[in-house]
Amino acid sequence: MNITLFLQQFLNGLSIGSVYAIFALGYTLVYSILGIINLAHGAIFTLGAYFTYALVGGRFGFNGLLANAALPVQLPFALALILGSILAGLVGVVVERIAFLPLRQRGSDPLLTVVSSLGVAVVIVNLIQYLVGAESYTYPADTYGNLPPAINFGTEANPIPIRTVQVVIFVVSMVFVAILTYFISRTKYGKAMQAIAEDETTASLLGINCDRFIILTFFISSFLAGVAGTLVASSVSIAGPYFGIGFGLRGLAVIVLGGLGSIPGAVLGGLVIGLVEAFVPAEYSGYKDAVAFGILFIMLLVRPQGLLGRRFIQKV
Repeated sequence: MNITLFLQQFLNGLSIGSVYAIFALGYTLVYSILGIINLAHGAIFTLGAYFTYALVGGRFGFNGLLANAALPVQLPFALALILGSILAGLVGVVVERIAFLPLRQRGSDPLLTVVSSLGVAVVIVNLIQYLVGAESYTYPADTYGNLPPAINFGTEANPIPIRTVQVVIFVVSMVFVAILTYFISRTKYGKAMQAIAEDETTASLLGINCDRFIILTFFISSFLAGVAGTLVASSVSIAGPYFGIGFGLRGLAVIVLGGLGSIPGAVLGGLVIGLVEAFVPAEYSGYKDAVAFGILFIMLLVRPQGLLGRRFIQKV
C-alpha cells in the first residue's frame, strides 16, 4: 500500500469513526445514568436521517401513507440538521416516557427495559415503512451547497483527494463531541448528570431532580443519534427503514470496546472501529463487520472492561 492510499484510507477511517463515536455517545449517556442499553437508539438514528431529508426538500416515493409528499419549504442543510436532530431528540423523550419510565417506577429488572426498548425500535421501524415505504432515499446533490466534490490533502504532484462530505462529517462530528464533553465536564447540568450516574439516590437527596435530568439525557442521546443518522445518510443514502440497525450493532461494539459508561472510551472506540473498517481490503469489504466484531471479541478476552473502562469490583 502506497502512502497516498494509506492516507486516504486513514482519513476515511477517521470520518466514519467520528460518526460511530457520536452515535455511541448516545448509548453511553443512557447507560451511565440508568445502567441499561437503549436498543431503540438505532431506530432514532434512522428517524433523524428521514427528518433532515424532509427538511432539505426531499420528496418521498410512491409507497406508504406519505407517498409523493414533500414539505413546502427547503431549509439549508445546517439548519435542517439541527432541526431534524431536535425532532429525533423529542422522539427519544417520548420513548423514555413510554418504554422506560413505567418500568423504572415499578423497579423492574433492567433486562425488561432492554426488551421494552427493542419493542419500541420495531414499532418505529414499521411506522417508518408504513409512512414512507421501504425504498432508499438520496439527499439532494446540492446538500452541501457550492463546496467542491473533493478536497486535495496532498500536492499537485501527489494528490490525496478526499470526498468533501467525509471532511464535513469528521469536522461536524468532532464539534459535537467537543460540545458534549464541555457540557458534561464544565456545566452544572453536566455535573448533575454525573452525580446521578454515580448515585441516583444521593443525588436526589442533594436536591437534584433526577427525573428531569433523565429526560435531558434521553434528549441529548437521541439528538446525537439524529446527527449521526443525517451525516451518514448525506454521505451514502437512507437505505430504508432498517438503515440504523447495522449502525446500532456497531454502536454497541464501540461502547463495549471503549468501555461501558466512558465518554472518552466511546470516542476512542468509534475511531478505532472506523479505522479498522477503512483498512479492510476492497475485495473483503463484505467482511468489515466480522473484522470489527472480531477485534471486539479479542478485547473482551484480554480486557473485559474495555480500553478506557473501569474494572468492576463486586463486594461480598
